[in-house]
Formats: sequence, C-alpha cells, structure tokens
Amino acid sequence: MPSVYNWQLGRSMGYPYEEASPNEQFAFVININRCIGCQTCTMACKSTWTFAKGQEHMWWTNVETKPYGGYPQHWDIKILDKLEQANPGGQRWSGSPNGDTKRPYGRFDGKTVFEVPQAVARGDQPNQVLGYLPPDEEWRFPNMYEDTVQHGQSKPMDFGQGETLDGEKKHKAWFYYLARLCNHCSYPACLAACPRTAIYKRPEDGIVLIDQKECRGYRKCVEACPYKKALYRGTTRTSEKCIGCYPRVEGKDPETKGAPMETRCMAACIGQVRMQGLVNVAQDNTWVEDRYHPLYYLVHVAKVALPLYPQFGTEPNGYYIPPRWVPISYLSQMFGPGVEDAIERYRNPDRELLAVLQLFRRSNQIIARYEIEPGPKVYETELHDKKFEMYNDTIIAFNGKGQEIFRTDVEEPVHVRPSSHANTI
Repeated sequence: MPSVYNWQLGRSMGYPYEEASPNEQFAFVININRCIGCQTCTMACKSTWTFAKGQEHMWWTNVETKPYGGYPQHWDIKILDKLEQANPGGQRWSGSPNGDTKRPYGRFDGKTVFEVPQAVARGDQPNQVLGYLPPDEEWRFPNMYEDTVQHGQSKPMDFGQGETLDGEKKHKAWFYYLARLCNHCSYPACLAACPRTAIYKRPEDGIVLIDQKECRGYRKCVEACPYKKALYRGTTRTSEKCIGCYPRVEGKDPETKGAPMETRCMAACIGQVRMQGLVNVAQDNTWVEDRYHPLYYLVHVAKVALPLYPQFGTEPNGYYIPPRWVPISYLSQMFGPGVEDAIERYRNPDRELLAVLQLFRRSNQIIARYEIEPGPKVYETELHDKKFEMYNDTIIAFNGKGQEIFRTDVEEPVHVRPSSHANTI
C-alpha cells in the first residue's frame, strides 16, 4: 500500500492510492459555540439537493445533539469501538500541540481506518478500509435525542463531573449541537473503498464527487466512510453524497459575478456559525502558509479550529471551534489533543482573533484574505482571571479576485428604540 503524509496525525500512513493534491482545497470552519440547532442549514440543503423520491432519508448536511444524537445513530461510537477492538489500548497520541504545521497536534500512534484492515473488494486488488454498514433502523430518526442532556459520567466515555457541594457530588448537565456535512477529506475512505473507482476528488478544489454513470450501488462507500456521509439511493441503485455546491464554488451563481460563493448550508446559517474557504495546499496536502487567509489563521495561527475525529486518518477538511462548556475528556476524543488550548484561546481571545470572528456569515462570497485597520480601545475588564481588552478594529474581507467584499467593526452598534415606540409592535 502506498504511503501518504497526514499532517493531522503528524506522520505518514498507508493509503490505497499515491499521494495527490488539488490546486486548492475546499475547507470550512464551524463555531459550535454559536450554533443554536435551528436546522436552517439542514433544510437549505434538503430543499436544494435531496427532495426527490428515494432521497427521503438523505441528509447531506445535518445538525445532531451530542453526546447521544447521531445520524445514522451511533455512527461515531461504532467506528471508535471497532478501532479500539482492533488496537486495544493503542489509540493514543504522543507529543504535544505545537506550532509545526506538519505536526500541529503531536503524533497519533494508533491505527487509522486504513491501517486496521478489513477486506473490501476492489476488483482483483483488495483494498483495506475498516467500516460498517448501518442497518435500516439507524437511518430512520435524524433527530433522535435532540436537546437531550448528559448528566455526569457515562461509560465507556468519561464525560466529566461538576462541583462538590455540601459533601455531595453534583454533575453538570450539558449538550451541544454538532453541524455536519461531507468533510471532502484529503484521503477519502469512500474513494479508497469504491470497487468501481467511481469516486474522485476534483483537481481544482478537492471536492469529492461520485460519478453516477460509473456507480453500481455496491454501498462500499457507505460502509467505509467513518462519518457516514455517503448514502445509498434505492430508486436509482446508486450512492449519492454532498457535492460541495460546486457550481457556487466555481462562481457560476450570478449573484457573485464570477467570484466563488459559499455553499447553501453555509450561506443559509442564521447563527453566524460557519465560514467556508479554499486553501492552498502543498503536494503532501499540508497547508501552504497564507497568514491572512481566515481559515489558515483559525487552524494554524490562532489554533482554535480543530478537525473532526482526526484519528480516523482521512484528514477531514471540516474544522470546529469546540464548545467551551463541555468536559475536555469528551472533546479530546472528538477533536484530538489540541482541545484544551483551543478552548482557552477562544475564551480569552486576543485582538486579532476577536476581529477574525466577526467575518463569519457577513457575506455569501468565499473570503480569501482579510486586513485589519486598528481602532480605539473601547472596553477593558478581567475575563477568566485574565486581562481582556477590546478594540473597535475594522476588519476588511476580500474575495478570490482581490476585490473588497465588506468591512465590519468589532464593536457591534447598539440601536435604541425611541420612547414613543416603547412596548409597541
């Protein structure tokens, strides 16, 4: 099996195909701290792409309540359990998070879905991808356990405990919304498992697609994808998945006049949760330094955005700012060893991070670069036992053509209704 480099794992790993990289890579950041679970993104995608017969169960993007929710049910628990069974006690990280873009989270010493073999036919050449095929009942309830909280500890995962009060142990109640779509991975498991080579990454933007003419509906992609974002359609007997709204990314929507545009799920978000981008990558899929690209800044400079289950080995291009109220032990399993530092930086944002966070959902266009114009100090206080200063800086966003899209201030304006209109509609 060829060897490829996975910078999220901090090491090389086995993958069925030789190393290859697109010209640019589709990527996104989702700020979990802002998500209100309104499902607007879900319905925007549903009404655009999966409204036809045979697609009733298809949710290319969805929002699930963690720790119990999932679509299909238990998608992450099952693959984590399979990896642990195949490598008991060995799914561990060594080293520590650092500033090295080729090894920012340390080194993962465990086994990925490609390194724990489970034979999946690919013609006369067996492929190696660990996976499972969810039964029909696990696809029936996309909102199972919505808004269901976790109390205290639960096995096999330690979810954390609360304060001790009057000698009695009290447990914190918590949950959070995890918005998910296809991660358009650098090393897709669906692509690796397909016996028809019907799945491919677009060389221009790294979006992963299924060639419907070549697909025969063997469901090997459904079985192999650890995030379960490839889905089978019984009416056509083919598999389908998120297409990254590639016509919009290509700039074909007249609204942006040729400039790359965010996907439907990104653009529909009312909670200012999402930011999408196209990042430059080297031949080994590591990110080329682009200091004032907002995604590069959030992932590699501020280090507040982390990949979803990097230990799977697919090098997902979806990143999340972890929720600050959830026990670290739970989040570390989901986002890797950089969680504690990411939450600390988010809770105590510096001047630049505070400005970049204002870029989320201010425009439908994909932001390629930002600039900051310094403003006056408007606020100073103690935040989590640390000094916090707020400056009313202006942050300016530019698209891929170098054109200014918008500018916005850190301090949002306050509008007071005239007294003549008080308590009236």
